[in-house]
Amino acid sequence: MPDRLTVHIVDDDPAVRDSVSFLLETADFVVFTYDSAAAFLAQLGTMRPGCLLTDIRMPDMDGLQLQQALVACGAAIPVIMMTGHGEVPVAVQALKAGAVDFLEKPFSDNDLIAAVRNAATQSRTLAAAEAEARAIVARFAALTPREQEVFAGLAAGKSNKVIAYDLGISARTVEVHRARVMEKMAARSLPELVRQSFAVASSKR
Repeated sequence: MPDRLTVHIVDDDPAVRDSVSFLLETADFVVFTYDSAAAFLAQLGTMRPGCLLTDIRMPDMDGLQLQQALVACGAAIPVIMMTGHGEVPVAVQALKAGAVDFLEKPFSDNDLIAAVRNAATQSRTLAAAEAEARAIVARFAALTPREQEVFAGLAAGKSNKVIAYDLGISARTVEVHRARVMEKMAARSLPELVRQSFAVASSKR
């Protein structure tokens, strides 16, 4: 069902994976489990968007290193860390690095479900924003070179006359290009076009 939130569980302890996945499935989440950080990363490009629930202490690559790997590859996935006794300082480090929450063992079923629901909802919001950004970049790429120049001028807050002077064309021609840019970019207003320019700029970094 497309409306169900998704959570990915990474833990080297099969008992933890089984118990946590059972609880979350009972709470109507779609759950995928992985026995190592490497197994999770191997599926990163094809997996269903969702949040990540991972243990901090794991062999080979621990939860913090997994989080760092996700940041390094630009994967926008909300991370929740599961910590044992005495690992709160490490969890705080994870929060500073971008994790959205941590759960100190033993945690209650309600705390787990609440944390995962919050993170999974964030994931859905991020996925929607990324999809919209990709659509904006695709629409920009479909503009003609001249239309892209007019887009850049409009996004910079320049008037039609200034854009016309910069490009060596008439103000009337700029008006025609402006109308086409607004239509092709599906922008209902100039402020919306300016916001779209942020997505275009980010794609070029």
